Amino acid sequence: MQTLFFVGLILVLGSFMKSFSQKAKILNVVGYLILGLIIGPEVLNIIPQHFIDDSHVITDLSLSLISVLVGANLRYNVIKEVWKQITVISIFEAIFTFIFISSSFYLLFDFLDFEFANEYRLIIAVLFGGLSSATAPATILAIIHELKVKGKFSSFLLGVVAMDNAISLIFFSFIVIFTSTIIETGSCSYGSFFMMIPIVILTILVGTAGAIISEIIDRIFKENSSIKTTSTLGMIFLVYSLSEHWGLEPLLASLVMGIVMSNLSDEFYLVKEEFDYHLKDIIFLLFFTISSMHLNISFLITMPLVIILYITFRILGKVVGVWIGAKVSGADKDVQNYLGIALFPQAGIAIGLALSLQNEAGFETIAPIILNVIIATTMVHEFVGPLLTKYVLKRSGECNVKK
Repeated sequence: MQTLFFVGLILVLGSFMKSFSQKAKILNVVGYLILGLIIGPEVLNIIPQHFIDDSHVITDLSLSLISVLVGANLRYNVIKEVWKQITVISIFEAIFTFIFISSSFYLLFDFLDFEFANEYRLIIAVLFGGLSSATAPATILAIIHELKVKGKFSSFLLGVVAMDNAISLIFFSFIVIFTSTIIETGSCSYGSFFMMIPIVILTILVGTAGAIISEIIDRIFKENSSIKTTSTLGMIFLVYSLSEHWGLEPLLASLVMGIVMSNLSDEFYLVKEEFDYHLKDIIFLLFFTISSMHLNISFLITMPLVIILYITFRILGKVVGVWIGAKVSGADKDVQNYLGIALFPQAGIAIGLALSLQNEAGFETIAPIILNVIIATTMVHEFVGPLLTKYVLKRSGECNVKK
């Protein structure tokens, strides 16, 4: 009863916050983050800590849908003319962001108040580097949905976000294997990287199989779009939960499922429209409100340099990587100059990956540090990021809402 009560309370208060956000001309995403901070344990404590600790089902549900929706934007018939550019740019910005973050954390480690974890200097540096490349797909989707943006630049942006997160999920999985080997043996065994290859392959196969089965079911109910939406939703949750149960990468499986479904079915856009019109607002409200409740305000006060360093070098890595990747691939000037700025938001996937470290043996000392930094920086990324993304999208001339 208590869980349902608090979910209901968040939805009711979220409705008022959405109305306030629209009147104050701020993005709904920002309003939901403010709401979560205010009603969470750190301020008014209306929503207790035990609800947040037990809210992983809501978070998983949200992330599974978000990942599918992001993957659905990699439709070949939409990006066929720029898919090579999207791939090159995504690889460059992921690599440069990793290099900028990892090297800065490693070199400046002595100034970051991490003395109690000095033996984990390299491990912490590369873990932050792996997390930094992830972009907040939910934020980008929410802004595009809210501003009714449609066009070449926004499609390019969504393509980079989807590819960027696919790379990030695979990259981070390899880094966890790499760092866990160092923790267990005290040395680096490059052979451990091969352990991750079958996991990635199986994850892709599960996501692909889920999409194919979903398409078969959809064809059975081809005359009834509402039933198709229900069955697709069920398959998304099955793929995510089974991937998690089998020790695979559930976020990657969901993203692959979205890619395959959108390219396999000519009518998947009907299901996507159902999500857009009836589910997306609820998912975003719950996800962002609950995400901001994880913030430890005292951490913001005690370790400001860590937060500043992460935010600064992450956006530098994004901007430089996108600029070089766009130059190499011959992308438009607008992509070269502005796409990196639009990738500033970071939230759900990064938080999900940071939370996954809590269950990894040997990471007991490191995991809380990683999680607190990611949550703390998420607040900045999600307050400032939507404004930057909104600016870039409005500049693109594809925004159909003057807001």
